[in-house]
Amino acid sequence: MTVSEQFKDRLPAETFAKDCPTRPLMAQVTGRWGALIIAALAPGPMRFSGLHQHIGGISQKMLSQYLKSLVRYGLVERLVEPTVPPQVTYSLTPLGQSLAQQLCALLGWFSANTPALEAARQRYDGADSLDR
Repeated sequence: MTVSEQFKDRLPAETFAKDCPTRPLMAQVTGRWGALIIAALAPGPMRFSGLHQHIGGISQKMLSQYLKSLVRYGLVERLVEPTVPPQVTYSLTPLGQSLAQQLCALLGWFSANTPALEAARQRYDGADSLDR
C-alpha cells in the first residue's frame, strides 16, 4: 500500500474543501502558538503565568486569545478558583488530550529532524545565492 493510499482513507475529501468547518480550528491549532500551548498543557494543568513563562516569545495578549479560542473549541478547560485575586488554571479536556498525543508526536518529529531540515535549508540557500 502506498503512502497516498494510506492517507486516502484517513482524510475525508471535505478536508480539502474551502468551506470545510474544521479549517478555523486547524488554523488555531497549527498556527504559531496553538500547538505549543496544547503541548505545554499535556503534562497537566497550568496557570496563565506558568504558561506565559513556559512558552518563550508569546505575549500575554496572544496567549489569552489562543486560550480563549481553544476553550471555545472544547480542547482546553478554564477553571476559575474563587480566591482574591481569582486564580485561573488551564487544562486539556479529554478531546484536547487526544489531540496533544498527535501534536507532541509531530513536535518530536521536528525536534528529531531539525539537523536534517537545517542542512537542507542551508543547501537550498547556498544554491539560491549561486543563481543570482
